[in-house]
Amino acid sequence: MAVRQRREVLPLSDNLKKAFLMLLLLIVKQLAFAQQLPQYTQYILNNYLLNPAVSGIENYTDIKAGNRQQWTGLEGAPVTSFFTVNLPLGKRFLQGDASAMSAGSSSNPMSRSYKQNYMAAEPHHGIGLAIVNDKAAQLSQTNVTLSYAYHLGITHKLNVALGVAAGVNSSNLNVSDITLGSSATDPAIANNNVKQLKPDLSIGLWAYSSSYYIGASVKQLLKQEYSYSSVSTSYQSESVPHLYLTGGVKLYLSESITAVPSVLIKKVSSVPLTFDATAKLAFKDKFWIGAGYRRKDAFSALAGFNISSLVSVGYAYDHTTSSLNSVSNGSHEIVLGLFLNNRYKVTCPMHTF
Repeated sequence: MAVRQRREVLPLSDNLKKAFLMLLLLIVKQLAFAQQLPQYTQYILNNYLLNPAVSGIENYTDIKAGNRQQWTGLEGAPVTSFFTVNLPLGKRFLQGDASAMSAGSSSNPMSRSYKQNYMAAEPHHGIGLAIVNDKAAQLSQTNVTLSYAYHLGITHKLNVALGVAAGVNSSNLNVSDITLGSSATDPAIANNNVKQLKPDLSIGLWAYSSSYYIGASVKQLLKQEYSYSSVSTSYQSESVPHLYLTGGVKLYLSESITAVPSVLIKKVSSVPLTFDATAKLAFKDKFWIGAGYRRKDAFSALAGFNISSLVSVGYAYDHTTSSLNSVSNGSHEIVLGLFLNNRYKVTCPMHTF
């Protein structure tokens, strides 16, 4: 998590000081009122962040850590950091899912033979943990959730998973890095009620095979009210449900190259419908490149490497197309992945593309 350094500034006149504080509080108020969840350009690398039903979808322990610097160059722009881990439970699934690959097999799960031989996974459970910190201006939110999912093969090649995640969301209004002068103390930032702790709940459904997936989820299912106050000002905000619909398909252009187009649709109350469209070209199980578009916000370029059966890394750059492009240098996002207990030594995900 980025930490802003405390710094001294020259004394301000009373009028300028009040104007500065009013502007600061207005920005924080607008950010808090929305209570919107972070967005991710590389959602396809970690759909677990959006849908708890993905818990335990692979037959190894999937760990992801990432950081997103949004609208760089703009003071107080959002910075998001996350850590997730999810894994399957169930001996039959852990010992080998129905792809029937022998331990240590060099078979490429991106190949046509994998698709042809694919069978729905054995019924099994999945569990996971997600920690997400999102900071914008003086408002910081940390969300910690535990998840559970049950995976079931309903046809010869189709799996369905149902998942739920529960935890807490901590919202904090930080004014400690504001210094108005050696002797200045303004009641507008004194005695603040700056920290709120609320329960959180999400649900999700995920259908997947060897060549496509479709998912639906609702995050922030529990509508919560947040209240911040000081001796001179107070305001309230609320968290509202976020509905996510997503889908992707794997298209074989050759034995070594696959195209993976995907789409993410997000609906938040009182906010216009938004969507991400992404296309990814994967070269065997070694590396991939891609491009994306987010409605009325940005064009994106993506690239990643599956370095080994243990480590992967992905990077995305967003070129801002909204009115913020005059003050923003774009957004940067990096995701590091670890595949633990990967007994088949696959170097790319089998079920999440």
